[in-house]
Amino acid sequence: MSETTTTTTVTAEATTPEATTPETTTEPIGSYTASSLRGRIDDITIIDVRTPGEFESIHVPHARNVPLDQLRGRVAEVRSLVDEGREVVLSCRTENRARQAQRLLAAAGVPSLPILEGGIVAWEAEGAPVVQGVLRWDLERQVRFTAGLLVLVSILVSLVFPPARFVAGFVGAGLVFAAVTNTCAMALLLAKLPYNRPRSG
Repeated sequence: MSETTTTTTVTAEATTPEATTPETTTEPIGSYTASSLRGRIDDITIIDVRTPGEFESIHVPHARNVPLDQLRGRVAEVRSLVDEGREVVLSCRTENRARQAQRLLAAAGVPSLPILEGGIVAWEAEGAPVVQGVLRWDLERQVRFTAGLLVLVSILVSLVFPPARFVAGFVGAGLVFAAVTNTCAMALLLAKLPYNRPRSG
């Protein structure tokens, strides 16, 4: 009995949808750890689904930027890479948006693509090489700031105009909905701001 228990808790460095077996790994199906990919960046294509601003700040060398809000219109671009025989890995800041991209592409008929587990945060923590540019706030930080600012301002304004407190309630309801559905309308709106879409070159 003890030998069987030891075997089932062994983790794999890298897993793919074909290679993953429930008995030998506890990693999510269709994911790679940063440590398993850092020596292979010349052999794979990493598609980073963060905003152009986030991508400009820091990204994995040779990665391609295909923002999540543009992905639906660029499915053919991703499919062509797969058809060419390239190994494609999806990435974002942590892995939430990469998983959304994974589901979107699968629904569009693209074979299930693995993600970079932990995203660029895990990649940096591993000490893997990165390309850095102009530092910008990541989208999650922008959402927290905007939501907090809206709540603070609405509460202050409600001291002289009581109905303003409903803005705070609306923001709170939006955050609850975002958590339940694992989507964020505010993030989608912020992603379209010029700050998050710097001019190339």
